Amino acid sequence: MPHYDYLVIGSGIAGMTFAVRAAERGRVALITKRALEESNTNWAQGGVAAVWAPDDSVEQHLLDTLEAGAGLCNREVVEMVVGEGPARIRELIERGVQFSLKNGEGGAGGAGDYELGLEGGHSRRRILHAADHTGKEMVRALSAAVRRNSAIDVFENRFAIDLLIDEKFGYSHGQPQCWGAYVLDTSSGIVEAFTASATLLATGGTGKVYLYTSNPDIASGDGIAMAWRAGCRVADMEFIQFHPTCLYHPQAKSFLVTEAMRGEGAVLRRPDGEAFMARYDPRGELAPRDIVARAIDHEMKMAGFDNVLLDVTARGEEFIRRRFPAIYERCLTYGIDITRQPIPVVPAAHYMCGGVMTGLDGETSVDRLYAAGEVAMTGLHGANRLASNSLLEGLVFGHRAAEHACQRLADDPQPPPPIPPWSSGRATDINESVVITHNWDEIRRLMWNYVGIVRSDRRLARAAARITMIREEIQQYYWDFLVTRDLLELRNIALVADLMVRSARTRRESRGLHYNVDCPDRDDARWLRHTVI
Repeated sequence: MPHYDYLVIGSGIAGMTFAVRAAERGRVALITKRALEESNTNWAQGGVAAVWAPDDSVEQHLLDTLEAGAGLCNREVVEMVVGEGPARIRELIERGVQFSLKNGEGGAGGAGDYELGLEGGHSRRRILHAADHTGKEMVRALSAAVRRNSAIDVFENRFAIDLLIDEKFGYSHGQPQCWGAYVLDTSSGIVEAFTASATLLATGGTGKVYLYTSNPDIASGDGIAMAWRAGCRVADMEFIQFHPTCLYHPQAKSFLVTEAMRGEGAVLRRPDGEAFMARYDPRGELAPRDIVARAIDHEMKMAGFDNVLLDVTARGEEFIRRRFPAIYERCLTYGIDITRQPIPVVPAAHYMCGGVMTGLDGETSVDRLYAAGEVAMTGLHGANRLASNSLLEGLVFGHRAAEHACQRLADDPQPPPPIPPWSSGRATDINESVVITHNWDEIRRLMWNYVGIVRSDRRLARAAARITMIREEIQQYYWDFLVTRDLLELRNIALVADLMVRSARTRRESRGLHYNVDCPDRDDARWLRHTVI
């Protein structure tokens, strides 16, 4: 395997933004667990938040973000992201991304031609979107740019196992340095060392740690787990955002109903037809996601409902079919005509606000290692992500990390130290896959039941005890058997679940997305700080 200047692990908006930018200065290897186009970004419906309208301002976007973040946003980071966001979005438009125009079409237009959406927590319409499949449109344009770039080599169906840290091989330069990763080819079972002078973790989120999630199957927290094992600081893992509205249907899997629908007037109702959000927050359906998700959770538990209803029928058939075509078509396949009947919905695990701690340029506490996108804790989101700020964060930090990494290599072009080939030792083929599937299912169920929207000291203690035992079983399994994608994902979700529980038990208050019935109040005197592990 040749040495690369840059290794990108993950193919969402942050990873591909980094790859295209870094390819201007060197050779890039981009590895992805499945196809290049398959990522959390590809599933994003609502859009990307940015100051675009004349009645909006960076200051107002900043204030909305700080309000949603419940005191834990880094103001400097927020100012930087919302300030640089419009320029990054203009670059996307130049690459061919076609956002929805006011005339109902999609394409390139002047600044005032785009249709701007409104979502919970935003005081202005500032959500640029491509109907209700914004992420898919962004991935289409970015993946085309990646595939036609001769300086980028794309490796699909590859799974990064662990990062190559010089200290682990007996080399030391003071601060640990990352020189790439050991990578499994899931088609052949061969493990290779991908060496690079700078590495970006852009592996996405952790949704598959939970039984019910809006995330695709690939979102198993791999980047956070690898960074933790490499010695990086991880923070705010207790802040998991549950999207309030995922489709509730026995045949539907992980289908999110965008928050933009509530921004366009959809009403949350109990199954008996009663609207309920006004009882929980004066902003009603447009309250931040943590408030809406807890309100739905409370209504369901209090009355024993399996789900609640999201009713957008008042907007009329023509508007609904134009504004939400993908949701309309998908719901029709399940016999639900959203122009005439409400949508059954439930909350589901959606977004990790914590992750690998980074600086303003995506740099981690390990030299030559960067993190961008959902895998990172940049300080933008605080205790609760403002809707549609995630794609913005991926764009801005993917760009900034590439700029920083390019300069890092220009200043210090030294080659990597000798890296030994992967050794499987005496490991043998797995002959009892049932152990993997059982532990996978157990972790996801206990996380849903014990570390969900509403928590308690007792449930968290039970989760901690069981996860400790499961991790011991997995660790033995990892050393005894040859690695597979299923085993590696199980190893990672068990570690990430452990970090989540440790963080949740540490924070002795309720703030943003973390709500504990045994300490239900916000305590700024003692807990206006990050939970760092």
